[in-house]
Amino acid sequence: MSKLVIENENIRATINPLGAELVSLLKLDDNTEYMWDANPEFWGKTSPVLFPIVGGLKNDTYFYGGKEYKLPRHGFARTMNFEVESQTLNSVVFLLKNNPETEKVYPFEFELRLAYTLIDNKLELKYQITNPDSKALLFSIGGHPAFKCPIENVLNYEDYFLEFNENENLNRWPLNSSGLVLNEPSEISKNTNKLLLSKELFHEDALVFKHLKSDCVTLKSQKSPKQLKFEFKNFPYLGIWAAKDADFVCIEPWCGIADSADTNQNLETKEGIISLESKGIFERSFSIEV
Repeated sequence: MSKLVIENENIRATINPLGAELVSLLKLDDNTEYMWDANPEFWGKTSPVLFPIVGGLKNDTYFYGGKEYKLPRHGFARTMNFEVESQTLNSVVFLLKNNPETEKVYPFEFELRLAYTLIDNKLELKYQITNPDSKALLFSIGGHPAFKCPIENVLNYEDYFLEFNENENLNRWPLNSSGLVLNEPSEISKNTNKLLLSKELFHEDALVFKHLKSDCVTLKSQKSPKQLKFEFKNFPYLGIWAAKDADFVCIEPWCGIADSADTNQNLETKEGIISLESKGIFERSFSIEV
């Protein structure tokens, strides 16, 4: 399927129906691209949706209803073709439903919608999960957008920082070599609203935070007026990541988290798992303002 474009007088967004993945966010007045270009030498994605799990499972395995199932890291939605449910000049809604392929690895009925809407200089992405079944739907969901850094090619990666809208004690939950969350956090900084960016910051995988006070973070530099404001309300976890030595930074809002290193692998008791009642609807959204 060909990529879809939505735009208004300020910005243009391009989305690939494969994974309903945002691949470009262009500010029209100065032709500035804000998304990573998915260079496969580093990381060949731009903004995958993480569903029905966020992060990795221990041995890629979970148990539900007395049965064993396998799921890859971040689930399957990012590799599946979504249908276009509706489209206007400045909005589009993508839909993925359970099918025989998903049911082999995930024994639930679901409807997953990703709604992209442009408002002024802002792109909003809304996740909507509907449970059409008579039993509870167990899932996690999250975003993984990768933003170009430096935004301006004349600047360096280290010229940029992330500014939170609240002062934070930034305690990182480390990941082991299998991508599982260890039991003790390590302190990065205390009582600050800034995280200075460097390539070395991500040499030991993602920075994983739990239950921050902030619901907005801005990618900016003192050397340029061009910046990106990222708002994420009601996401209990946040990941910050970049592939080793790559020119991007991911700001990842999550309703869910990777397995802990000592997990019992039971889906029903997994940290961050959401249980959605029969016929229930779950919604979360984040926005990118440039």
